[in-house]
Amino acid sequence: MVKSRAGKGALGGILTIVFLGAVSYFGWHIGNKYWDFYQYQDRMRQEARFAAHRSDILIRRRLTSYADSLGLPEAARKVTVRRRSGTIHIWAEYYDIIEFPGFVREVHFHPEVVATF
Repeated sequence: MVKSRAGKGALGGILTIVFLGAVSYFGWHIGNKYWDFYQYQDRMRQEARFAAHRSDILIRRRLTSYADSLGLPEAARKVTVRRRSGTIHIWAEYYDIIEFPGFVREVHFHPEVVATF
């Protein structure tokens, strides 16, 4: 007697595709938040590199504009710049929201750069 196997693996394949789709979807949203953080911190490093030629006001203005272009929360636009004897310290602090089905997670970000010039 020969038994039909048609469709036996279809449910497993569909579940695998649904699982991979969910992981990709949520990974994309989480990844974007962290990618924006790393881009913002990298821009802070760049501003610190050229700190000898730029005023604190200009650095703040450029970083505020960049945070706005990334679509970061309002708090990310409050950039602090401190200089002391050839050293510059640039930082900001903000919370961003990551939504999952059934719950929302608030993540604390603190981009910071300390450099000498």
